[in-house]
Amino acid sequence: MSFLLSLLLLQAAATQTPPLTPAVKTAPPTSKWPARDAHYTIRGFRFRSGDALPALRIAYTMLGQPHRNARGEIDNAVMVLHGTGGTGRQFLSPQFADELYGPGQPLDITRYWIILPDGIGHGASSKPSDGLHMRFPHYDYDDMVEAQYRLLHDGLGIRRMRLIMGTSMGCMQSLVWGETYPDFARALMPLACEPVEIAGLNRMWRKLAIDGIKADPAWAGGEYATPPVQGLRTAASLLFVAGAAPLYFQDRYPGRDAAEAFAEQRVAASIAGTDANDLVYQLDASRTYAPWSRLEAITAPTTWINSADDFINPRALDYPQRAVARMKDARFRMIPESADTRGHGTHTAARFWKQDLADLLRRTD
Repeated sequence: MSFLLSLLLLQAAATQTPPLTPAVKTAPPTSKWPARDAHYTIRGFRFRSGDALPALRIAYTMLGQPHRNARGEIDNAVMVLHGTGGTGRQFLSPQFADELYGPGQPLDITRYWIILPDGIGHGASSKPSDGLHMRFPHYDYDDMVEAQYRLLHDGLGIRRMRLIMGTSMGCMQSLVWGETYPDFARALMPLACEPVEIAGLNRMWRKLAIDGIKADPAWAGGEYATPPVQGLRTAASLLFVAGAAPLYFQDRYPGRDAAEAFAEQRVAASIAGTDANDLVYQLDASRTYAPWSRLEAITAPTTWINSADDFINPRALDYPQRAVARMKDARFRMIPESADTRGHGTHTAARFWKQDLADLLRRTD
């Protein structure tokens, strides 16, 4: 799923559980994949800012079952981390799930226990739109990774992951995982990101999207009575361009009228499914991301994939190639641009990189 399309997912209803007790419910039977939704509550979660929440809810989706080795330890857990504005359930989409979860496929759910969390501020996890609005703690990627660790380690009893992979924001969080908990995953697979702080054009368009929302008088400092539609339209338009695929869209929409109609429809759909405060927080969560100085700490075998038509992570930037040279066991591949690749969204079109995933699992088996 692309950076923009991830914003179109519906926000699930939020519930709470007692501490250290994952509550599980079965997904609707209409789902192709036998997914199970759950949530875990972390009591007294403290953010890097110093703020705290008495109860932080982390929602997640699961496929497959845990397997325990001779020592009784779970040895088949795989976590997939979504991008900005997304949810774990985006990884049930056909372009991802149908390529990976079936019999004999790289993440065959009869072999692996797949865990798809909603990051802080996303989906059914705790977020500003639950009621605190702009008083919600200003989380960053380190906070999100810490909450994921608490879910896996404390909530699900996992001591070592078979694989952690992620797309876009999840790609960056995969690198944070590698630096913060270097022995917790047997393998890492970041998809579509850079190993440096969010600066340059990447920070500029994010800042303009945030400013567009805040400049709308209807936003009212986050206490809006009705959605700030003009501000959301500005932000959604920037998101659309950032996540676009030039050759693919030129091939699909060669006529002016069709191109304009598609863009208008996608932006309108994004506005309808997005809370303004949630989006401000989601875009700003990257503000402290800066893994460059500690790349040597990443010792887990890593396969890193970017795509050449990605506006957000331009192919001319050589940071990934320089980064893998400093990591213990890392490989990088750039997917060539074509009329079939999906720009930034190539990260979720698994057919472009599933052989890389299979090779990573094989070399770390």
